[in-house]
Amino acid sequence: MKVYLIDGTYELFRHYYALPSARDEHGMQVAAVRGVLASMLGMIKGCATHIAVATNHVIESFRNNLWPGYKTSEGVEPDLLAQFPLLEDVLTAAGIVVWPMVKFEADDALAAGAAAAARDERVERVIICTPDKALPNACAVPVSSN
Repeated sequence: MKVYLIDGTYELFRHYYALPSARDEHGMQVAAVRGVLASMLGMIKGCATHIAVATNHVIESFRNNLWPGYKTSEGVEPDLLAQFPLLEDVLTAAGIVVWPMVKFEADDALAAGAAAAARDERVERVIICTPDKALPNACAVPVSSN
Protein backbone atom coordinates (compact mmCIF):
# COMPACT_ATOMS: atom_id res chain seq x y z
CA MET A 1 0.00 0.00 0.00
CA LYS A 2 1.06 3.53 -0.70
CA VAL A 3 -0.45 5.97 1.78
CA TYR A 4 -0.75 9.62 0.82
CA LEU A 5 -1.33 12.10 3.63
CA ILE A 6 -2.38 15.50 2.31
CA ASP A 7 -2.38 18.91 3.95
CA GLY A 8 -5.86 19.95 2.78
CA THR A 9 -5.53 23.45 4.20
CA TYR A 10 -2.48 24.13 2.08
CA GLU A 11 -4.10 22.56 -0.97
CA LEU A 12 -7.24 24.68 -0.57
CA PHE A 13 -5.17 27.87 -0.25
CA ARG A 14 -2.97 26.88 -3.20
CA HIS A 15 -5.92 26.20 -5.48
CA TYR A 16 -7.80 29.29 -4.30
CA TYR A 17 -5.00 31.56 -5.44
CA ALA A 18 -4.04 29.52 -8.54
CA LEU A 19 -7.40 28.98 -10.22
CA PRO A 20 -9.83 31.41 -11.80
CA SER A 21 -12.98 32.17 -9.87
CA ALA A 22 -15.91 29.77 -10.20
CA ARG A 23 -19.20 30.05 -8.36
CA ASP A 24 -22.03 27.58 -7.92
CA GLU A 25 -25.70 28.36 -8.60
CA HIS A 26 -25.98 30.00 -5.16
CA GLY A 27 -23.04 32.30 -5.77
CA MET A 28 -20.62 30.40 -3.52
CA GLN A 29 -16.99 30.30 -4.59
CA VAL A 30 -16.08 26.67 -5.43
CA ALA A 31 -12.99 26.82 -7.66
CA ALA A 32 -10.53 25.81 -4.95
CA VAL A 33 -12.65 22.81 -3.93
CA ARG A 34 -12.83 21.70 -7.56
CA GLY A 35 -9.06 22.01 -7.83
CA VAL A 36 -8.34 19.99 -4.69
CA LEU A 37 -10.82 17.29 -5.73
CA ALA A 38 -9.19 17.06 -9.17
CA SER A 39 -5.78 16.67 -7.53
CA MET A 40 -7.02 13.91 -5.24
CA LEU A 41 -8.69 12.06 -8.13
CA GLY A 42 -5.44 12.36 -10.07
CA MET A 43 -3.59 10.70 -7.19
CA ILE A 44 -6.16 7.90 -7.12
CA LYS A 45 -5.79 7.37 -10.88
CA GLY A 46 -2.04 7.37 -10.38
CA CYS A 47 -0.49 5.15 -7.76
CA ALA A 48 -2.13 6.18 -4.46
CA THR A 49 -3.87 3.27 -2.79
CA HIS A 50 -4.91 5.17 0.35
CA ILE A 51 -5.43 8.92 0.83
CA ALA A 52 -6.23 10.97 3.91
CA VAL A 53 -6.67 14.74 3.88
CA ALA A 54 -6.25 16.81 7.03
CA THR A 55 -7.71 20.30 7.27
CA ASN A 56 -7.54 23.07 9.82
CA HIS A 57 -11.27 23.22 10.42
CA VAL A 58 -10.55 26.37 12.36
CA ILE A 59 -7.35 28.28 11.75
CA GLU A 60 -6.77 29.14 15.41
CA SER A 61 -5.67 26.44 17.86
CA PHE A 62 -4.29 26.08 21.37
CA ARG A 63 -1.00 27.38 19.97
CA ASN A 64 -2.50 30.87 19.75
CA ASN A 65 -2.57 30.92 23.57
CA LEU A 66 1.06 29.82 23.74
CA TRP A 67 2.63 32.16 21.21
CA PRO A 68 1.52 35.74 20.60
CA GLY A 69 1.28 36.44 16.89
CA TYR A 70 0.69 32.80 15.95
CA LYS A 71 -1.27 32.42 12.72
CA THR A 72 -4.94 33.35 12.70
CA SER A 73 -7.66 33.63 10.11
CA GLU A 74 -7.30 37.41 10.14
CA GLY A 75 -7.01 38.67 6.59
CA VAL A 76 -8.06 35.36 5.00
CA GLU A 77 -10.60 35.88 2.25
CA PRO A 78 -14.15 34.94 3.39
CA ASP A 79 -14.67 33.12 0.04
CA LEU A 80 -11.69 30.93 0.92
CA LEU A 81 -12.74 30.22 4.52
CA ALA A 82 -16.25 29.33 3.34
CA GLN A 83 -14.85 26.53 1.17
CA PHE A 84 -13.46 24.45 4.08
CA PRO A 85 -16.77 22.74 5.00
CA LEU A 86 -17.55 22.19 1.31
CA LEU A 87 -14.11 20.65 0.72
CA GLU A 88 -14.55 18.28 3.65
CA ASP A 89 -18.03 17.25 2.44
CA VAL A 90 -16.93 16.76 -1.17
CA LEU A 91 -13.87 14.69 -0.26
CA THR A 92 -15.88 12.55 2.15
CA ALA A 93 -18.52 11.98 -0.54
CA ALA A 94 -15.72 10.89 -2.90
CA GLY A 95 -14.66 8.25 -0.36
CA ILE A 96 -11.52 10.06 0.76
CA VAL A 97 -10.70 10.03 4.47
CA VAL A 98 -10.91 13.55 5.93
CA TRP A 99 -9.51 14.66 9.27
CA PRO A 100 -11.03 18.09 10.08
CA MET A 101 -8.85 19.34 12.91
CA VAL A 102 -10.32 21.65 15.55
CA LYS A 103 -8.06 21.60 18.63
CA PHE A 104 -4.95 20.58 16.74
CA GLU A 105 -3.65 21.40 13.28
CA ALA A 106 -3.47 19.51 10.00
CA ASP A 107 0.23 18.75 10.43
CA ASP A 108 -0.54 17.08 13.79
CA ALA A 109 -2.98 14.74 12.03
CA LEU A 110 -0.49 14.06 9.24
CA ALA A 111 2.22 13.13 11.76
CA ALA A 112 -0.16 10.85 13.67
CA GLY A 113 -1.34 9.26 10.42
CA ALA A 114 2.25 8.67 9.30
CA ALA A 115 3.11 7.04 12.61
CA ALA A 116 0.06 4.75 12.39
CA ALA A 117 0.78 3.83 8.77
CA ALA A 118 4.44 3.09 9.56
CA ARG A 119 3.33 0.48 12.09
CA ASP A 120 1.28 -1.36 9.43
CA GLU A 121 3.45 -3.97 7.73
CA ARG A 122 1.32 -3.76 4.56
CA VAL A 123 2.38 -0.15 3.99
CA GLU A 124 5.22 0.16 1.49
CA ARG A 125 5.47 3.92 1.54
CA VAL A 126 3.99 6.94 3.30
CA ILE A 127 3.99 10.14 1.28
CA ILE A 128 3.25 13.34 3.19
CA CYS A 129 2.23 16.24 0.99
CA THR A 130 2.68 19.53 2.84
CA PRO A 131 4.98 22.53 2.84
CA ASP A 132 4.63 22.86 6.64
CA LYS A 133 8.09 23.46 8.07
CA ALA A 134 7.10 22.16 11.53
CA LEU A 135 6.12 18.71 10.28
CA PRO A 136 9.61 17.18 9.88
CA ASN A 137 10.18 17.72 13.61
CA ALA A 138 6.85 16.09 14.48
CA CYS A 139 7.15 13.23 12.04
CA ALA A 140 10.50 11.47 12.26
CA VAL A 141 8.94 8.05 11.68
CA PRO A 142 10.86 5.20 10.10
CA VAL A 143 8.95 3.09 7.58
CA SER A 144 9.97 -0.49 6.87
CA SER A 145 11.86 -0.98 3.63
CA ASN A 146 9.54 -3.53 1.98
